[in-house]
Amino acid sequence: MLSPNLDVSEMFVERQAQRSAMHARHLNEQLVRVLKTIGYDVGFQKGQGQYLYDRDGVRYLDLLSGFGVFAIGRNHPMLRAALKSVLDSDLPNLVQLDVSTLAGVLAERLLKLVPYLDKVFFANSGAETVEAAIKFARGATGRPGIVYCGHAYHGLSYGALSLTDDPNFRKGFEPLLPGCTPIPFNDLAALEQVLSSREIGGFILEPIQGKGVNMPTDEFLPGAAALCKKYGTLFIADEIQTGMGRTGRFLAVEHWNVEPDMVLLSKALSGGHVPVGALLTRKNIFDKIFNQMDRAVVHGSTFAKNDLAMAAGIATLQVLESEKLIEAAAKRGAELRLALTRMVPGYELMKEVRGKGLMIGVEFGPPKSLRLKASWNVLETASKGLFCQLITVPLFKDHKILTQVSGHGSHTIKLLPPLTVTEEDCNWIETAFDSVIAASHKVPGAIWSLGKTLVDNAVRKSA
Repeated sequence: MLSPNLDVSEMFVERQAQRSAMHARHLNEQLVRVLKTIGYDVGFQKGQGQYLYDRDGVRYLDLLSGFGVFAIGRNHPMLRAALKSVLDSDLPNLVQLDVSTLAGVLAERLLKLVPYLDKVFFANSGAETVEAAIKFARGATGRPGIVYCGHAYHGLSYGALSLTDDPNFRKGFEPLLPGCTPIPFNDLAALEQVLSSREIGGFILEPIQGKGVNMPTDEFLPGAAALCKKYGTLFIADEIQTGMGRTGRFLAVEHWNVEPDMVLLSKALSGGHVPVGALLTRKNIFDKIFNQMDRAVVHGSTFAKNDLAMAAGIATLQVLESEKLIEAAAKRGAELRLALTRMVPGYELMKEVRGKGLMIGVEFGPPKSLRLKASWNVLETASKGLFCQLITVPLFKDHKILTQVSGHGSHTIKLLPPLTVTEEDCNWIETAFDSVIAASHKVPGAIWSLGKTLVDNAVRKSA
């Protein structure tokens, strides 16, 4: 019989030893197998700021930040206080036949940060904002076409997946939404060719592509905005990962002085606790969708403006401002990129370090020396991008740094830490990368033995 006083934190403690078994039985067994294979099943117990603590109390530096949602760090006291204040106040949440006070406050504060836009539509996630953007672009222009960039990632719901060209995600789920056309990233000529049909309602892009941390040329975003204006296409900036200060500006498009017709936000806006998404747009676009009283609810989402989500967004913006985290991201990111870039000439497997703010990609590539080239080719033949796992695993096991490969088959490791990282943390990152990359240049060695194990697992799987 359940106690009338339900203590979920106590339940977490009581059942945490069974987490893998419960997931294997009731949830995603394949994910459990992956974590055990690469040694990531350490049983995290606590998160504070940029740090995670495992079942033994060991501290890890989190460079994954929940795929970018923990920009202000885990369990920030201001965020927690804001959420508790909502729960303690008996607010009239989700009346539906009423308008939300807190949604009005959050919309007002977002638009002050993006003053060239006028209206906000709230959703539950980044993918939902992409779905809304597709509908708004078609509805406002009367045109069916949507253009996106190769190597983009916009989400996994059907409309968002239609704008994500990775076959690893699309396989088995096609046919997808018609009228969606890819162009190469950084190719203005290809963009103009497809826009000149005047059948394209919207062009959506990530200012910096998350899968690979691919950077635009200085000409691409301003040129794309000009072409969209020329041909009557709406320019949509997917800032779900790059926004909220991640790149050292509130929006990444600010680096290129571009003003999109729509801006999509999510991830960090949630504070990591309550999912939320926001589409910011111009009044003339918004008014074409909600153009009369009987269309006041022509698009919406049941939980989108719930008080907890709005409070999380308000608190997150307050933390970013009061702790000057956007300025910190610019400073720490520049220092970290410089430190990692200085390693490139000394390691033939390192190719490039790129990014802005605290969105950094460390790319590896084929070596020139025969011994390293032979080992590299064995890995690439077994599974493209496998080498990066040989870097991330010892970073985790030996140096207590959690990071990720930037996409399926990618040769780039992405660093996406909370914006609260310190100078000491950056030294930790630099020392760990230097040590692991140096070890990767020793053949034979522990890293290449791990590679053989991963290759053997891949061979057994294919068999």
